[in-house]
Amino acid sequence: MHRVAIIGASGFTGAEFLRLCAGHPEFEVVVATGETQAGTRIADLYPSLAAAYGDMVFAPYDPSILDGIDLVFMGLPHGHSQALVPEIRGKVPHIVDLSADFRFDDPAVYPEWYGEAHSAPELLSEFVFGMPELFRDRLPGAELVAVAGCYVTTASLTLAPLLAAGLIEPQGIIVDAASGASGAGRPPKPDTTFCTIDEDYTAYKLLTHRHTPEIEFAIGAHAGTEAQVLFTPHMAPMSRGILATCYGRATGSATTDDVMDCLSKAYADEPFVVVSERSPSTKATLGSNSVHLTARVDQRTGTVLAIGALDNLVKGASGQGVQCANAVLGIPESTGLASAGLYP
Repeated sequence: MHRVAIIGASGFTGAEFLRLCAGHPEFEVVVATGETQAGTRIADLYPSLAAAYGDMVFAPYDPSILDGIDLVFMGLPHGHSQALVPEIRGKVPHIVDLSADFRFDDPAVYPEWYGEAHSAPELLSEFVFGMPELFRDRLPGAELVAVAGCYVTTASLTLAPLLAAGLIEPQGIIVDAASGASGAGRPPKPDTTFCTIDEDYTAYKLLTHRHTPEIEFAIGAHAGTEAQVLFTPHMAPMSRGILATCYGRATGSATTDDVMDCLSKAYADEPFVVVSERSPSTKATLGSNSVHLTARVDQRTGTVLAIGALDNLVKGASGQGVQCANAVLGIPESTGLASAGLYP
């Protein structure tokens, strides 16, 4: 049994870590921190977790709570992990971080896309990028893992095999993706209240979303080329889910059979990737660690259309974090994770 700490457990991704760890046969949550909820019972903030965590409370963070911990999951907002990781490192064998703080090797990305310089740039090259289906080789035994972002995971798993196979051009790729409101986190914000998002559908952060360079990095690194992506995120009136509709310029005379065969072969041995002629839906992935994919070639316009859907809190965040942790620790990657979604 591995002793686990969850830092930032009171947020949505932290709560998802708690839910998944409760069903994991080899993880025991020893401590769960939540600065804004310190002293609050987990069951009072999240009654859905009451049966698993009883009277356990959110603890304030202190380095001493990590004594005897085997693995730390971090579910903090961007910027916070930079301050804590240098302090935590060396106290625990493994850290799996959900934030964007350590996803890039190049520190110049942070002032350009995140608006401020990185406070621990010396650690950037030491983190492994956490998306097992595309970057599995470096995960076993890794000390530091930066889990890929939710939009990034959806778009990259959809596009990467097609780019690697030379079926789409690396330039001029377009990703239009919609996410549920939980992607914005638990704290209330003016643009995520019920009255704002209900019966509405809107694009946001036009040309400036932080996941743009991460999508370019992920698909480009997997394919061994430089990729150029125009990414437009949208807010959909739902709690969970991401659906990414991706477009690439077709190369040669590729057909729909070619692109579907490419995806099928790329993910033939992956337990959490479903490739089908069905158009993916977010509801089909609800509560699961699975991503659903399909693709078409429009011969009229010379365009490859590829679509992916997943649950942004599971495969897009905490589920992928658990999958990465399993790989790090030498546990079968599917342990403690559901491949089937909830319905209705």
